[in-house]
Amino acid sequence: MGSALPDITFDAARLEAVFERCFAASENTRLIGGADEPVYLPAGPDRLTHELYYREDFFASALHEIAHWCIAGPARRQQVDFGYWYAPEGRSSEQQTAFESVEIKPQALEWIFSRVCTYRFRLSADNFGADGSAPDTSAFAAAVTAQARRYQSEGLPPRAQAFFMALAGEFGSAAQLRALVFERGMLS
Repeated sequence: MGSALPDITFDAARLEAVFERCFAASENTRLIGGADEPVYLPAGPDRLTHELYYREDFFASALHEIAHWCIAGPARRQQVDFGYWYAPEGRSSEQQTAFESVEIKPQALEWIFSRVCTYRFRLSADNFGADGSAPDTSAFAAAVTAQARRYQSEGLPPRAQAFFMALAGEFGSAAQLRALVFERGMLS
């Protein structure tokens, strides 16, 4: 009785290796899995490299954190978690609107990265009510779709472009950003 080989197609360690090839030397940054919660820690007296932690070994978490990192400018990359705030589930509608406004660009990038890997992207509003209900994400989904299309027409930020190209090589994708389709109905 032979053992089946594990499916490594969407093994987050592949993303770590691609990230390392792209950014370890030029940006002094490492992508590291296994965290209980994602966090970015800038280099400092007790840390020689910038460290970008993603949750457990989740492929989607790694893509999401990379997207945030690709957008963060030099000043934000000197702050823990890029200086962002995080309110736990159960946010008010105002807090949810603020959350979604800072998540549009990273989630659009995550969707683009997911497409080049042929990995299924799931929109994340990350806020459930006390009864377990999810918020209405229709406006958020439309904004993420519009941003993905904007990246298509205007181009990706430089680090995102480098990572996109490296992912295309790693995952054997001939995908060109302008040829990808981003439709609101594709988001779940």
